Amino acid sequence: MFTTTLISAPGKAVLDPALVTALMTAWGGAEARWLAPDEAAEFDMPEVPDSRWTSWEELQGLGVDLVVQPSAGRRKKMLLADMDSTMICQECIDELADEAGIGPRVAEITARAMNGELDFEGALRERVGLLEGLEAAVIEKVLAERITYMSGGRELVATMRAAGAYAALVSGGFTAFTAKVAAELGFDENRANTLDIVAGRLTGQVVEPILGRAAKVAALEEITARLGIAHEDVIAVGDGANDLGMLALAGAGVALHAKPSVAAQCDIRINHGDLTALLYVQGYARDEFARV
Repeated sequence: MFTTTLISAPGKAVLDPALVTALMTAWGGAEARWLAPDEAAEFDMPEVPDSRWTSWEELQGLGVDLVVQPSAGRRKKMLLADMDSTMICQECIDELADEAGIGPRVAEITARAMNGELDFEGALRERVGLLEGLEAAVIEKVLAERITYMSGGRELVATMRAAGAYAALVSGGFTAFTAKVAAELGFDENRANTLDIVAGRLTGQVVEPILGRAAKVAALEEITARLGIAHEDVIAVGDGANDLGMLALAGAGVALHAKPSVAAQCDIRINHGDLTALLYVQGYARDEFARV
């Protein structure tokens, strides 16, 4: 048995009941279940239709995300999340670079690295090298003035933890940021790279080893082993090329507002919904969301 979930952006009310009924009828689905009025609905069906991706493309034009997945085991026991452009709306290193007056140069490297055009570790070393001499106090300034949280993130973490799931934030960014973000959103743990700081200034170096694509996969493997759960019990979310390993290994890998080259390699693609889409994908109704 498979479940189809249709999700639109919160507050847009663009998910037409007639559209849900039409798709359900065409795909031989059972009765629709509304997870949130005009925003999210799902139905079960016996098999994955050949028209899945054609329908996905058509629905994208209507502002609706379409997810098809096995019905069994949808509610996960662990959330593994990227930070930059996933749990927060910014790329931390780009914000630091902007404060240093080299924003456009670093942002270009970041975009290429996240799209898989550059080696992540090499690109990280290059960008951090450009920050040599920047006062470490700028980190607190960026946290206070520039960092904003992705819509739905608090509900996602709180709801999954209330249901007994474990939440881990694993970033190719920096511990100075993940520590704050993890505490603010309620994650159980966080992992990231460490900026080398001497006498109150960035040295332009990253403390080795660098946490990149392989380290995110290792985090999934290590944490699930520690918790005694399977890879299938994990829902992972990210947007960049360095997230692809963990997205492929997790039971549900979600490409959230991802780079095109990243989304193309994932079966679950959320382009219109916010982070609460990860709850709908697991079958949570809005009235089951934790209060935050």
